[in-house]
Amino acid sequence: MSIIKLYNSIAIYEKIWYYMCNKNLLKGVIIIKLAEALMLRSEYQQKIQNMQQRIMMNLKVQEDEKPHEDPNSLLSEIMRLNDELASLIKKINQKNNEVTLENGQTLAEALANRESLMKKRQILNNITNTAGQRDMRMTHTEVKINTTVDVAKIQKEIDEISKQFRQIDTQIQSLNWIIDLE
Repeated sequence: MSIIKLYNSIAIYEKIWYYMCNKNLLKGVIIIKLAEALMLRSEYQQKIQNMQQRIMMNLKVQEDEKPHEDPNSLLSEIMRLNDELASLIKKINQKNNEVTLENGQTLAEALANRESLMKKRQILNNITNTAGQRDMRMTHTEVKINTTVDVAKIQKEIDEISKQFRQIDTQIQSLNWIIDLE
C-alpha cells in the first residue's frame, strides 16, 4: 500500500471517528461500532509504524542540510496517536470482557478460543504437508521412508477444527457490527 493510499485511508477513518464521536456529543456519549473501532485500531497501528520509519529516515542529515520532515513534530504526533491508540484498545478490551455470545462465553474468551483453533489448525496443516511429501527414491536400494502418522485422520481433525473456527469467527464478526463501543 502506498503512503498516499495509507494516509487517505487513515484520513477517512479519522473522519469517521470524528463524525461518530461528534454526532453524539449532544447526548454526551461517544458511540461507534466495535468493528469500526477495530478498523481504526489497525489504521492507527499502521500509521504509527509508518511514522516511526519516517522519523528514522530524518534523524540524521548532512551538514548544512535540512531533513525532509521535522522529526520532533513527527515524534509529538506519534506520541499523541499512541495515546489515542492506547485509549481505544482499553475500550475495546473492556467491551470484549463485557459482551457475551449466545453460549455464555465472553467475547474475550471467544477470541482466545478462535486463536487457539487457528494455531491448532496451523500445526496440523504443517504436519500433513510434511507427511504428505512423496518419497523421492531413485532406486530400490535406497532407504524407504515411511510416514509415522495417519494423514487422513489428521485431515479429518483439520476439517473439524476449521468448522469450529468458522462458527466462532462468524459469531465474533457479527457481534462486532452489532455492539456499540462508548
